[in-house]
Amino acid sequence: MAIRIGRRQFLSALGGATTLWPLSARAQQNDRMRVVGMLEPISANAPGAKERETAFMEGLERAGWTPLRNIRVEIRWSDGDEAQTRKNAAELVALAPDVIVTGGSAGAGAMLKATRTIPIVFAIVPDPVGSGYVTSLSHPGGNATGFMMFEYNLTGKWLELLKEIAPGVTHAAVLRDPAIAAGIGQFAVLQSVAPSVGIEVSPIDLSDPSQIEPAVAAFAQSPNGGMIVTASAITAAHIGVIIAAAARHKLPAVYVQRAYVVAGGLISYGPNFSAQYGRAAEYVDRILKGAKPADLPVQAPTKYELIVNLKTAKALGLNVPPTLLARADEVIE
Repeated sequence: MAIRIGRRQFLSALGGATTLWPLSARAQQNDRMRVVGMLEPISANAPGAKERETAFMEGLERAGWTPLRNIRVEIRWSDGDEAQTRKNAAELVALAPDVIVTGGSAGAGAMLKATRTIPIVFAIVPDPVGSGYVTSLSHPGGNATGFMMFEYNLTGKWLELLKEIAPGVTHAAVLRDPAIAAGIGQFAVLQSVAPSVGIEVSPIDLSDPSQIEPAVAAFAQSPNGGMIVTASAITAAHIGVIIAAAARHKLPAVYVQRAYVVAGGLISYGPNFSAQYGRAAEYVDRILKGAKPADLPVQAPTKYELIVNLKTAKALGLNVPPTLLARADEVIE
């Protein structure tokens, strides 16, 4: 039976364990301590971050890996800062771990620039092929594999949901990171779908997080507006600012994950992020037992969740259609 310890106790115990055995000594051990690096480009306090970490740790335990007995996980958080993410990636590579886990395009991109030899398992990456992380979904071909966040056609569903929950919306600001392939790809799909739902879309680029509030405020000067918050490390790192701006300027907004709706967002549609981290633990287990990332196919979500926050809807003066509530996987009141 796996021994479970509290998260704080576990992380505290990890804090002093920074020295790895010499490679030659480690190779001679049948039951040696395995080391897993974990790069998170977001903050440890970001909505959903703790749930993702917990799901990964529990996944390891289900596979028979006991923290501090036969496995050690070195976690680095980057708070949405690109330079810090690169620094953390280099630091994890220097530890020579057996495998590295990372989340999102920001994490996967930084890790693959830092190493092409250490196995990498990524989660919630929107476009691993288009971003150049893998050769194909069925045959990744390199040192990385994992779990994609969604196929781009899901992005169009966000506009449909925005129109359904707020029929008066005629134009929407699309918050995106233009520096990543996923930021470009998500906006392209939204542009293609926009005419069919009667919503004009315009981008708000998040290159400078300090401009989020002013940009949203400027957009909100025109009536009948809404927002689509696309998936990226920048949006995740500053989601509190984004949710607050949407509330302040009375803008209905659609998000990609449940944690943002729990934090006060209006509605979300996307995969269960925590579940992907649990599945990532399964791939880590297989790699630690000899599998190669090149032979493990990238997997797409098998289910998407629709979450609605009725309290936020009421604050925005919206009457959520009963048909939408009937389809919701969870309604927060």
